[in-house]
Amino acid sequence: MAKLTVPLLLYLTFLLSHQPDQQLEIQAASTPGPLNLDYFATIVDDVINYENTLTISAAGDVTIGSDDSFGYHGTFHHEVDQSGLDHFGKNVAPIFEEDDLTIVNLETTLTNSQNKAEKTFRFAGKPSYTEILNLSSVEAVNLANNHTFDYLDKGYQDTVTNLDTYNIDSFGYDKVFLKEINDITIGALGYNGWNDTSEVRKQIEKDISSLKEQGAQIVITNFHWGDERHYHPNATQQSLGRFAIDAGADLVLGHHPHVVQGVEEYKSKYIVYSLGNFMFGGNRNPDDKDTFIFQQTFHFAFDELTDKKDIKIIPTSISSVTNRNNYQPTPLDGTEAERVLNKILTLSDDIPENDIAYKDYSLEENVAVFSSGG
Repeated sequence: MAKLTVPLLLYLTFLLSHQPDQQLEIQAASTPGPLNLDYFATIVDDVINYENTLTISAAGDVTIGSDDSFGYHGTFHHEVDQSGLDHFGKNVAPIFEEDDLTIVNLETTLTNSQNKAEKTFRFAGKPSYTEILNLSSVEAVNLANNHTFDYLDKGYQDTVTNLDTYNIDSFGYDKVFLKEINDITIGALGYNGWNDTSEVRKQIEKDISSLKEQGAQIVITNFHWGDERHYHPNATQQSLGRFAIDAGADLVLGHHPHVVQGVEEYKSKYIVYSLGNFMFGGNRNPDDKDTFIFQQTFHFAFDELTDKKDIKIIPTSISSVTNRNNYQPTPLDGTEAERVLNKILTLSDDIPENDIAYKDYSLEENVAVFSSGG
């Protein structure tokens, strides 16, 4: 059925509402004969869904657990016992509750298994800690990272089971996310992005194509990549991130360096190279506690993604106190918000051929807001 223009649809709505006892007839090529109620319901639905939006929030490494070698005092486990499960997300939940989907990188296992991988750091949280994600209004997590199998395959399977039990969606490797939210179908993928190879590229192309064939209107790719404690993306990050967008991704989210990196606008889409730590039980007192929440609102018209987009960069600290990590990410204000925001924007400006470096933005309560298109 051909789409009618919005003014005409509104006019038809007005006519019908003012002539309840008359049979309305419209002599138009697309609507011959009497107007039936089913057809009119379709028209009304088109009016209602002429414009639609989906807002996604993204944050970095969430380690709701610890490594046994850290002992107990000052660890994430200690904080759970001292403060309760609702402590961790209380300062960011109001932001995440207002969006349509919140995604983080889950960099821990959720298991009671004792069989560990042979490596330096092995992170685990109690299965009951999964509730922290619900209390923080986090709906989906990436599992493609270097700690997913810290407790071997049993730990991974336990993690997926516990996430499912608490209704948290997960994705990564061959596990994909595909869901309808606000009448918009969104897909998400997760990869380890250590190397840019033909095999990796073929997999990315295949996965994005598959999601779109299944109806995905937005595709988000997540990469665990880059060099730890490096503030600038390496060549592999840039080439893979841009390739994902060339292959059809609408947003690229990155993590692993444990510090923030810049945001790149490439072909009118965004690559967030490193979101840094967030609710991070992997360090009791990291030197750099800066992080941010990246938020993007996608705009649709008649079920088609438009060029209009709004993004927000929300400067945040991984802790609500400065002398240690209390694992409670907290949006910043005042001079600290300005410092972290300038840091992120400066790192973004350092990325060559970055379109975002030339964009103006507005400040709304310590949040940088970029709008374009539409």
